[in-house]
This record gives sequence, structure tokens and C-alpha cells, in this order.
Amino acid sequence: MYPWLPLVPPMFWRWDTPRPKNKRAAGFRNNPVVFTVSLCYSKKMLTMNFTYRIYPDVTQQQLMLDWLETCRKVYNHALRELKDWLASRKCLVDRCSLKQEYIIPADMPFPSYQRQQDQLPKAKKENPKLKEVYSQVLQTTVRRLHDTWEAFQKRGFGFPRFKKFGQFRSFVFPQFKNNPVTGYQIKLPKIGAVPINLHRPIPEGFTVKQVRVVSRCRNTQWYVVVTISSDVSIPDVPFHGRTIGIDLGLEKFLTTSDGYTVERPKFLKTLQSKLRLLQRRAARKKKRSQNWEKAQIKVARLHHHIGNTRKNFHFQTAHSLCNQAQTIFAEDLNTVGLNRGMLRKECVDASFGAFLSLLEWVCFKRGCYFQRVNPRGTSQTCPECGATVAKPLSEREHICPECSYKTHRDHAAAQVVLLRGLENVVPLDWGERKLPSNGVLPLDLVSR
Repeated sequence: MYPWLPLVPPMFWRWDTPRPKNKRAAGFRNNPVVFTVSLCYSKKMLTMNFTYRIYPDVTQQQLMLDWLETCRKVYNHALRELKDWLASRKCLVDRCSLKQEYIIPADMPFPSYQRQQDQLPKAKKENPKLKEVYSQVLQTTVRRLHDTWEAFQKRGFGFPRFKKFGQFRSFVFPQFKNNPVTGYQIKLPKIGAVPINLHRPIPEGFTVKQVRVVSRCRNTQWYVVVTISSDVSIPDVPFHGRTIGIDLGLEKFLTTSDGYTVERPKFLKTLQSKLRLLQRRAARKKKRSQNWEKAQIKVARLHHHIGNTRKNFHFQTAHSLCNQAQTIFAEDLNTVGLNRGMLRKECVDASFGAFLSLLEWVCFKRGCYFQRVNPRGTSQTCPECGATVAKPLSEREHICPECSYKTHRDHAAAQVVLLRGLENVVPLDWGERKLPSNGVLPLDLVSR
């Protein structure tokens, strides 16, 4: 009756556990106490992306490479129109520009997405090369430019840039009437059936909305990112169960409020000598020669391997945390600032921002509550008494002069993260300031 039900965590199937009458009946010292709350069901579309490896033949590979080059030229042409229009509107009235600029009539409207999309049929008559590309692929290319423009206007991202040869690595089929995945093949318009490594099946009740074809490792590996969605009633994940706070760092990748630590694998540093050797060999080859291209492919594949290793570690760590607790609090780190600091190489290698985003998704998928807290001063605050204990980065032990509480610096920061997270969801106004035993809140707080 509900084909999407196995995808929703089992804790959401039924939520009618009776409230214990007293603390002894609840066994709150040994068993986690779960909040009894009314779940808020909201009608929303559950969207997921599945990435599969595809194996096109030589003809299909050449066709997709031609499409990528055509999409790159369409993107650059649309961006050129946008920049020319902007340049014609910012010229001063009382003087001439020092640069030669293209004159556009004053009544020419802004080259919006709809306007540039409507120009595609006319452009196909002038340039027959555009007819070889699927029409909706060209439309999504123009849409991609204007999404970047809107991100620049509203969210402060960088201005759209021109794409040089080989820099355009993906194109999108925005819609499908039927499921394109049949057996171990995927049918793409104007490309045909392409063998696919279907390592995970598409769940029942989900429909394929779009497919993005991606070229990696200098056009030697091809992937498809299949976007599937289903209209389901998804409840908001409540604050429940065992709670932990985590602190991310470079000495240890993360430390929880329980004292559990995870070592930080040095993904780039482990293979840096091999990467340096391959890059040196590629630099000594004649540019654009076959040997140079082979050397560049080896470098690209090693970078791809490092990224896959890092992503696999993030997934395993996120699932391990969800196995330990049902509520997780983490610092809302300024990853952009960390990636520009003195330890930027180590921070980029650890990829804290990608891990936090992935942890948030894994918590949603596993039915765990996840929230980010203010990271300011977490390592300078005592978790026992709340006093401010200033210490430099080189000092790795937390020793409070007020209450004599002593522990590792990262462990104390994780406990402060836990307390700040609890303050956001539960009013911490009970007498003495203490951490919950074994990550479980007292029963009198649950009843509030």
C-alpha cells in the first residue's frame, strides 16, 4: 500500500509508546529515555541522487564529448550576451569608456533565461551543429548559467566565468516520460542504450526526474547521476534518545562528549609523494602529446581515488555516530574561513564542511536528530562550571582553575557542544549545571 514506507526509518512507522509512570519503571539509568512528542507530518517531495558508472562505446563517447563542447560554446555565448548588456548599462554619461565596448540599443531588454532560451531555435538554423544536441540539454545549459547568475546576485557567490576547453564536464536530461533504466542499461535520448553498473536498484514508488551525465578523469570515466523523487509524507525528526556532542579537529578527526575519538586519516599526505612524482613526470612531457595526455590521466585518476577514499571515510564515520546515539549536536563551523587559515591544507584534506553536510543527510536517513550549534568559544569554556578558561592552541589539556575539572581539550569542547545543543531544545534551568548521565536526560526534563 505504501511502497515508500521501507525507506522511512522504522521509528516513524509508529509512535505510541506509553509514558512511564515513574523513574523506576522507566529505567532511565540504563535505557535511553525517548521523548513522546507528536510528529509533524509535512507533504514534501523526497529527492535523492544515485550515482552509477556507465560504459559507453567509442561512438557514444565521441558523441557525448561533442555535446559537452557544444554546451560549453552555448554557455560562453550566453554569458557573453549577459556581460555585454551589463557593460552597456554601466557606461558613464559625461565621458567615454577607456575600453572598446559593444554598443547595445537602450531598448534592448535584459537577456533573461526565457529570452535566451527562445533564441535557441533561431540559433539552430544558423548553426546546424546545435541540432545534433538534444534540445532540452541546451536549455538546461542556459539554465545553468542563470542559476549561477542568481547565486551571484542573491547569495554573494562569484560572477559566472567563461569555460575553457575541457572545463565543461556534465550535461543534464531534465525530464523523462518513462523510466530510462531497464535491466543493466540506461536509455539516453539521441545517445542510445548505455551499459550501466546498477549496484543499487531504484526503490519502488520513486520516479526518475532527471539524469546528469558526468565525465571524470579527463574523459576516461563516465557516470550518471540519477535524480529520483517521490511524494511522501515525511515526519520531522524529533529530539529523542541518547544525545552526544561532537568536536571536529586536526589532531583527532572528531571527539564525542563520551570520550570516543576517531583518528584523522591523512588522505592527501599519504599519497602526496606519489602525486608529486606523477605531476613531475607530466610536466616533463611535451604538451598536448600522447604521452603528456597519458600522464595527465594518471594524475586525474589519483586525485579521483583520494576523493573517493575521503568520501568513504566520511560515510563510515557518519553511520558509526548514528549507531551510537539518536541525537547529535555539532559545531556550525566557518569552513570557508578555516580553508583560508594557516592550517588550510590540513583543513581542506579533512573536508569538515563536506562531512557535516553528509552527516546531516545520514542522520535524516537513519532517523536521528541533528542540529548545529554556535562554535564560538567551545574550547575556552569549562563544561562543568561554565567558566571561561583561555588557552592557546598548543595547550591540549583543559584544566579549570575554578572547579579543577581536567580532561582533554577536544573532549571538553565536545561536552560544551552537547550542553549548547541541549539548551536549544530543552531549557537547562534545573539547579546544578551537569552533563546528562550516559547521554540520557533525566525523566523530569522529558516531561517538560
